[in-house]
Amino acid sequence: MIIGLLIGAAALAGGYLYTRGFVKQRLRFVEKAQKPSAPVIAGVVATAALLPVAALPLITVGTALAFGVGVGTGWASGQRANPES
Repeated sequence: MIIGLLIGAAALAGGYLYTRGFVKQRLRFVEKAQKPSAPVIAGVVATAALLPVAALPLITVGTALAFGVGVGTGWASGQRANPES
């Protein structure tokens, strides 16, 4: 149980940190990436991408949801960190 929570927390933090840096550095001039709906779409796609892996014993649907939330909030934070937008 504790290991599952730690994996979920790592997925949340990893998704957030990687996505924030990616949006901040590489997607700063991409107009579509700066739309208000982009973080929601990115979070849903990230969750859907991790759901097939959720059949493994340690990676659950909660882990996939935590990863999607991390990606979505990281995307939004990366958008706000860009002064050009």
